[in-house]
Amino acid sequence: MRERDILEGQLLEEAWLTLDQLAAACSVDPDWLLRRLEEGFFPQARSVAGVWRFSGAALVRARRMHRLERDFDAVPEMAALVADLLEEMDALRARLRRAGLD
Repeated sequence: MRERDILEGQLLEEAWLTLDQLAAACSVDPDWLLRRLEEGFFPQARSVAGVWRFSGAALVRARRMHRLERDFDAVPEMAALVADLLEEMDALRARLRRAGLD
């Protein structure tokens, strides 16, 4: 069992996380997120009145990217590319399910 368990649940599409909330949910430093924001690796992020807001999709993406960087020593650009590919695969699988072809 991990030293620090994190409860996970399904976020509603209308739910938004702040930078600090997303960092805590991913067990990363907020600066880790800011550096990747500056590189454009979180297209789902929105700045509202100077405060960053992240969707549930950004949470999944951040966790994936962090795991790739940590587990495979991937550079942020490679982690973002793999995250893009995984998101595309998820979308294609969802389309297959909706079409009854899964």
